[in-house]
Amino acid sequence: MPSESLRWETLEALKNSSKGKLKYSPDWLEKGEDILAGCIEVSSLSPLSGQILKRLSPRPLLKTRSLSSCVRDTSPEISEDLAAGASVPISPRQISSPTSPPPVSIHAEEDEQKAEEIKEDSVVSPVASSPPAISVLSPRATQMAGCIRMCEQKHKAKAKAELSLRQEQQERLVATVSICESEQLKRYEELMELKQRQEYQSMRDMLEKETQESLGRQEKLREEHRHRMKILNLRLREAEQQRLREAELERQRQVEGRERHRAINAIQEEVLQLNQLLQPRPSTLTDPALDHTPYITRGNQLCSQVSEVVPASADGQFPSVEDLTVAERALQEMRSLVRNLQDEVAQAAERKRKEQEEEEEKKKRHEELKAQQEEQKKTAARSAKEKAKKEGLQTGADESTLKWYNALQDAASQCAQAFDELSKAKDTQTKKLKMELQKAATTPVSQIANISGAPLKEAFEKIDKLLSSRPVTSAGKTVCTSQHPQGLEFVSYKLAEKFVKQGEEEVASNHSAAFPIAAVASGIWELHPKIGELILAHLHKKCPYAVPHYPPMESGTSVEDYQKILGYRVDDSKVEGQDSFLKRMSGMIRLYAAIIQMRWPYTGKQGPHPHGLNHGWRWLAQILNMEPLADITATILFDFLEVCGNALMKLYRGQFWKLILLIYEEYFPRIEAVTSTGQMGSVTRLKQFLETSLRTKQIPVPKSELGSAFFRS
Repeated sequence: MPSESLRWETLEALKNSSKGKLKYSPDWLEKGEDILAGCIEVSSLSPLSGQILKRLSPRPLLKTRSLSSCVRDTSPEISEDLAAGASVPISPRQISSPTSPPPVSIHAEEDEQKAEEIKEDSVVSPVASSPPAISVLSPRATQMAGCIRMCEQKHKAKAKAELSLRQEQQERLVATVSICESEQLKRYEELMELKQRQEYQSMRDMLEKETQESLGRQEKLREEHRHRMKILNLRLREAEQQRLREAELERQRQVEGRERHRAINAIQEEVLQLNQLLQPRPSTLTDPALDHTPYITRGNQLCSQVSEVVPASADGQFPSVEDLTVAERALQEMRSLVRNLQDEVAQAAERKRKEQEEEEEKKKRHEELKAQQEEQKKTAARSAKEKAKKEGLQTGADESTLKWYNALQDAASQCAQAFDELSKAKDTQTKKLKMELQKAATTPVSQIANISGAPLKEAFEKIDKLLSSRPVTSAGKTVCTSQHPQGLEFVSYKLAEKFVKQGEEEVASNHSAAFPIAAVASGIWELHPKIGELILAHLHKKCPYAVPHYPPMESGTSVEDYQKILGYRVDDSKVEGQDSFLKRMSGMIRLYAAIIQMRWPYTGKQGPHPHGLNHGWRWLAQILNMEPLADITATILFDFLEVCGNALMKLYRGQFWKLILLIYEEYFPRIEAVTSTGQMGSVTRLKQFLETSLRTKQIPVPKSELGSAFFRS
């Protein structure tokens, strides 16, 4: 910038000036050096120095010399001039008229003052020895002396000026510093006041904050106190309620205890009365077939058992529930003993009466039986002739099939009646045992899956142990069918029911589940034939088409009951849909088709299948001898052939293909004739299956069939 360039130029000019080249040293006074020793500037007198000399009066040379001695000039030239001037007298005229006037560098007034001072100084002391004579220095010396004096005066004045300037500057500096200090003191005082106000404000804020916090703590403490008081009140109320409940429970316990005491007394009285009934009567003593001894012995034991319970409650303590249960159980057993004895007595009397009546009516029944047999033969012959005349198919199962069907249903009913006491038990222990046995029977069947052979074998072994009256662990508890006299019948019935239910639900939703369930079922069937009969009974009851049997509607049967007989589910007078019904029937037919061809691979027996492929051939033949039903016949035929067709083909070969051709050419048109337009789905699947099988002369193996590799895994 221009201002900066001017500054640098000014500094450079000051540096190049004569004063800028002077050298100053703070050690001059200590070393004794002259301040002006470094100044080489030549001093010169002012042109007015001649006027000063004019005023000088004649002085002796001594005075002049004394004057010269006052000059601080050490130059050799000046010393020589002064010495010459001292020996040569100079007249006033010569002094007044110098040949060359010296240069003047100061003002005239200052020269006059200097001359007067020189004049006063030159007269130091009069010399008495010589006459007054004026000894004048040389002009050059005079000039030099004047210059020296003028220079000294100049430097003194300059020093005074600089000193006064420095004093002024110092005073100004002191004033400035004083002003600054006073301002700083004011600022400091203001700052201190501000800090005091801030500290006061902060202390006030802190006090307010502490006050608020203390108020908050007090409020919190009050809230906690109220909360604790509420909790204490609740606890006191709960304690009071608990005390009242305990008092009520104690009162109720005493009431129940007294009731149990009265009940045990009544039971004991009744047991003793029933024991009297076990004693033989005079009318029964003559019957050797009737023995009262076991009944009397057991009755006495029951009386002793009840008597043991009564003294325990007669000591001021109330009998427990277990004591009452023991007494009630003894009473029930005593009642059953009396009933059994009465039944035996009645049966004995009835046997006597029947024996007499049988002897009388034996001949009559024999004659009537012969007459009925002849009549049945005639009726059968007439019905056979009528069937031959009709040229049609049957509308129901034949007589042998119905007889087999009814026998299975009777066996299932007898099994259900055999565990009637267990199923209707009311005591807690028996109910608990019933639930544990049911879980032990049904849980392994539910765990059967198409994964590998090891879980399948584990489920089979659990079921086999349970049916063999060996202990089995189920849900962390060990159960056995021998824990109850009716346990084996109950487990057998529930197990068969669960197998059929798996076909109804699991196989219906997942067709691949048919073969693992069938493998376990056929293995159990082979070891325990009764289970197989119960499985068939449950299967025929839920799916009569597995017989095959189309139950007719009898007179007096409601529509809902008849639909249940046909296999439909009826809940609150609502019949399930046709699709759901066909799905369940399909699942059960697939399970049946898998059972008749599957064998349990781990068994050591090599005998025939308990219900093998010959039953499948019989079922297929009977289906073809019956009139088809819309939507049902096509569904079950397709499911049966898809699961069991390959096995039947390998066993019967040519006969099987003749049967398939008969189905396609003669029976399938009958199915189409009874099927409506909205039910053609199952018919189409059956037709495609038959056409593909006849074209390729091959029925494929079911996709979910279990191979030998499955059971090795």
